[in-house]
Amino acid sequence: MAITVPRRQLFIGGQWTDPVRRKTLPVVNPATEDIIGYIPAATSEDVELAVKAAREALTRNKGKDWSRASGAVRAKYLRAIAAKVTERKSELANLEAIDCGKPLDESAWDMDDVAGCFEYYADLAEGLDAKQKAPLSLPMDTFKGYVLKEPIGVVGLITPWNYPLLMAVWKVAPALAAGCAAILKPSELASVTCLELADICREVGLPPGVLNVLTGLGTEAGAPLASHPDVDKIVFTGSTATGSNIMTSAAKLVKPVSLELGGKSPIIVFDDVDIDKAVEWTMFGCFWTNGQICSATSRLLVHEKIADEFLDKLVKWTKNIKISDPFEEGCRLGPVVSKGQYEKVVKFVSNARKEGATVLCGGVRPEHLKKGYFVEPAIISNVTTSMEIWRDEVFGPVLCVKTFSTEDEAIQLANDSQYGLAGAVLSNDLERCDRVSKAFEAGIVWVNCSQPCFCQAPWGGTKRSGFGRELGEWGLENYLSVKQVTQYISNEPWGWYKPPSKL
Repeated sequence: MAITVPRRQLFIGGQWTDPVRRKTLPVVNPATEDIIGYIPAATSEDVELAVKAAREALTRNKGKDWSRASGAVRAKYLRAIAAKVTERKSELANLEAIDCGKPLDESAWDMDDVAGCFEYYADLAEGLDAKQKAPLSLPMDTFKGYVLKEPIGVVGLITPWNYPLLMAVWKVAPALAAGCAAILKPSELASVTCLELADICREVGLPPGVLNVLTGLGTEAGAPLASHPDVDKIVFTGSTATGSNIMTSAAKLVKPVSLELGGKSPIIVFDDVDIDKAVEWTMFGCFWTNGQICSATSRLLVHEKIADEFLDKLVKWTKNIKISDPFEEGCRLGPVVSKGQYEKVVKFVSNARKEGATVLCGGVRPEHLKKGYFVEPAIISNVTTSMEIWRDEVFGPVLCVKTFSTEDEAIQLANDSQYGLAGAVLSNDLERCDRVSKAFEAGIVWVNCSQPCFCQAPWGGTKRSGFGRELGEWGLENYLSVKQVTQYISNEPWGWYKPPSKL
């Protein structure tokens, strides 16, 4: 099946625009290593144009076109975008799979979630109207007050390559619902579907400048966006190191940020589970999306009583995963996104072996795939808590394993991490699951599963996994500013100061 990557420009002010410096970047199919197209590469000059366009979108017609329009008006646009995504689902899924390497079935699922996310925030946008002027209960009857929720302004949205369109929409949809104007900077490793989102916004008549899309390198486009004085907030998903740099840049301007960063999340499996079910959830928690998930439950803690049987089945199931071109029927593991990511994953596994860990399977190129950035999913045992493979995020299909004997020991091992994005507990004892859920130092907890994600539920972490929450009502609040309005309603003078003597 021949898939053509559309040749797009930058999307600024509702128009396709060539980069000022006319720079481009190649689009590489990670399954074949072939260059299949090009994307425009924005620089600081293009950031200036996009920020100007976004500012104009906020103030056009005194804000009546967008920022001060009713939530119901904005909801119509969000629903129109959702309908177009659904209409173009097959095309978008194909482009996602060929651009980032995730199996086509996963890409198609992502497109359903993209449309659902726009629909959800359309509902919340409408709900904003009823929440305006919410009255305050004040202790003095000479005053009355209320609260306004207003868009925070121009927002810079910097997104990753593992869910190129979906994670962009996690930010775009609530930002637009709130009445903000947005500048989206997707990862240079997977930007194709974000440019198609721009085309959809053009098709539905989204007011110019409400959404601008700048593709390009982080250093040349992302950094100028993060440090721009006329951008009111930065929302970022990506590595902890980059998040720290963004936070430093924003701090100089006292600019708010929301950061969803790295993870090294635990999955605790107790000895009362159905082993086959637990094995599958353990695999899904780490190998879904080719193992490239910030929330991957990549540290397995399995009770020592079932460890041998569990690992035996886990290895057999893992070796049975179909690794192939993302477009092959039944593919469940495609390539990682790039050559650099491939080399990083393989090195992590090699280093684990050098440190004394046992590689039970995987961590190498599959024999039947001579090209592409494919890595067999790896399971690594005999690890210590000081090993790199236990402490650092791999962002690839690599699971490391330790055993435990008591609940307290499992919790201690689970929380012994610089990260705190997610955690999973598998047990038939729901009271135990409740205890462990409360004990996890993480923003997301899964019970008897791993990785389900719904746009209605908050998403974000603690510790070096970042702060702030996306999705749900919390995602909308990310893009709103709260203003209190208090009115003096008495006919009597305030009477604090003595009036001047009358002459």
